[in-house]
Amino acid sequence: MTLTGRSLCGTVLLALATAPLAAQAPTAWPIHDLERPRPVVVHPGGGAFTPPPADAIILFNGRGLDAWVGANGAPARWRLVEDEAMEVVPGAGTIRTRQEFGDVQLHVEWRAPSPPTGEGQARGNSGVFLMGRYEVQVLDSWENVTYADGQAGALYGQYPPMVNAALPPGEWQSFDIIFRRPRFKSDGTVARPARVTVFHNGIVVHAAAELIGPTSHRVRAPYEVHPDRLPISLQDHGDPVQFRNIWVRPLPEQP
Repeated sequence: MTLTGRSLCGTVLLALATAPLAAQAPTAWPIHDLERPRPVVVHPGGGAFTPPPADAIILFNGRGLDAWVGANGAPARWRLVEDEAMEVVPGAGTIRTRQEFGDVQLHVEWRAPSPPTGEGQARGNSGVFLMGRYEVQVLDSWENVTYADGQAGALYGQYPPMVNAALPPGEWQSFDIIFRRPRFKSDGTVARPARVTVFHNGIVVHAAAELIGPTSHRVRAPYEVHPDRLPISLQDHGDPVQFRNIWVRPLPEQP
């Protein structure tokens, strides 16, 4: 499902109006609390292949991994598969872009393995990391129960998605992410936290959510000063998740 400019704008405005009610402030619940209310399921009507706009930087179009390296800077060891996709090779490690980015619009398409194996966090797990630090969770969340702040589309460990917009395993899904990096004062304190808006399969699941720090597991880590531009990363979490049609548009700095 591809949203028109008018419907996308309307969706964003509606989301911004309702976000304080739906966002579930992260500090109100212990991290990864299984008692935290899980988002209601909303079927999105289908995933989307969104062609990149003319000014986009193509990070992956199925023709090679030249834009990516392994975590240590060596060539990326994920494999190319059908549907112009690449697949996580379990144990090969997380990959990151050669180019570094700050504020961006990012489009990523992914699909969880089919038939599914495992349950909870052990089912179709990966992640999209902005600046290598701030994760939008990839997970098979189709009829798969896990903690609310760790399901597909979650800002991992902080905010559950407003709704569960997941599709069944084996179907292509999309994230459209608008990311504003954190700003730091000269003394190292936070002048403005990172902000993230996410559409999962065309449905807004976060609207300018303010991150309380970088992504972490079981504990909530504080911000640490980092460069204004860093690579985008895709996580190897041990599951053969596939990705395709990844592009990014650097956004102008906001005063």
